[in-house]
Amino acid sequence: MSDTPGGDKPTSSGSDDGVPGHSAQSAHSDEPVYGDKVYRSVPGVAGGVFLLALLLFLSIDAMLHGSGRAPITAAAVLVAAAPLVTAFTLWPQVRSGEKRLLVRNPFRTIDAPWGTVESLTAALSVELRAGGRKFIVWALPVSMRQRKRANKQAMIAAGDRSVGGGAGRGGREGGRLGFGLMGGADRRGGGGFGRPDDTGPTQAWADKTVIELNERAEMFRAERGAVDEGAAAVTDQVKVTWTWPIIAPLAAGIIALIVILATG
Repeated sequence: MSDTPGGDKPTSSGSDDGVPGHSAQSAHSDEPVYGDKVYRSVPGVAGGVFLLALLLFLSIDAMLHGSGRAPITAAAVLVAAAPLVTAFTLWPQVRSGEKRLLVRNPFRTIDAPWGTVESLTAALSVELRAGGRKFIVWALPVSMRQRKRANKQAMIAAGDRSVGGGAGRGGREGGRLGFGLMGGADRRGGGGFGRPDDTGPTQAWADKTVIELNERAEMFRAERGAVDEGAAAVTDQVKVTWTWPIIAPLAAGIIALIVILATG
């Protein structure tokens, strides 16, 4: 499942915490039910598919038509490079679930219950602060080009409002502060991104996604306001696990390649 660069595509699942029948139980309770929403970079996925196809073509060609140690070397390169390309292009993903935020980075997966999420911020990259720790979110790349385009559109919109509504100086100041409207720090949200005055084309995709995720975390905290904080702290813990399905073949390919080159 993938998104467009200017938005995201929600996907629903029966449960986001691996408990069978959870969705059916929630449907009959008074608590709101949130379907999973997945965010990933479409250009990253497209680039990964292209690189994997190119890698596969070159490796197979070398294995079929190469001479000497070329076939075995090409096989080792394929085993090492395929998981590496996958780790940085196809694998990264952010899943906003009912009870937790799941962040898949190239070599680690962060499972953060919403109660542990402190903030998400987007500067040169998107950072997640949860459980007193900081993580880089690879699945949400920050595009300076999108941000500049959004700022330009915000400035144009502010100029149109000043002309149409007689805002004058105020409208010009709003145009110069276009970046603040789109991606400035939200003082109310404690480090997140503030809600922009204009949605849609005046927001870069990463900034818009950060706003949505911060709002989801705030919504969870508001809904759980009556819950005992001590009991919640016991269950709300950030879990970080290594992505062994990618690390294992990558390590095997690198070791094989080193051995081949050393003995050649």
